[in-house]
Amino acid sequence: SLMYKRVQELVLDNCRSGEGKIEGITAEFSNLELLSLINVGLTSVADIPKLDKLKKLELSDNRISGGLEVLAERLVNLTHLNLSGNKFKDISTLEPLKKLPQLKSLDLFNCEVTNLADYRESIFKLLPQLTYLDGYDIDDCEASDSDGEGDGVEDEDEEGERPKEKSESAAPP
Repeated sequence: SLMYKRVQELVLDNCRSGEGKIEGITAEFSNLELLSLINVGLTSVADIPKLDKLKKLELSDNRISGGLEVLAERLVNLTHLNLSGNKFKDISTLEPLKKLPQLKSLDLFNCEVTNLADYRESIFKLLPQLTYLDGYDIDDCEASDSDGEGDGVEDEDEEGERPKEKSESAAPP
């Protein structure tokens, strides 16, 4: 079991799951920070274990349509959740994500829910803790790489970059 504790990233993309459930991932993976289960045929996340350190969960291209309550209960520190290419149709199915206090980035590309009128406004209203939806914030500013990828602490201070640009444009010909 020591082996599991060392694992921080687990990528199981394209490994077909049996019966559409998460298999073989247990709470012994206690230091897991990234879990990627892209295109594995999932219909349910019910069997996800409690993973207190998990920050990023990639679930693109599966067949999940609901049942997100378990994520809120078991992945308390999740910051990035990718549900693109799943079967979410209604805003209400995403409501359990309100209980993920650290969640700042949610992707829902190619889910039916994105076709709803006022989709973006509705999600930002439902999930006030969210900074980015489908890679853009509420003002349609794109996530910077550092923000999309990690803790985003280092880009708090952006003022330092602006004068530099000015001086370049003002350089003599």
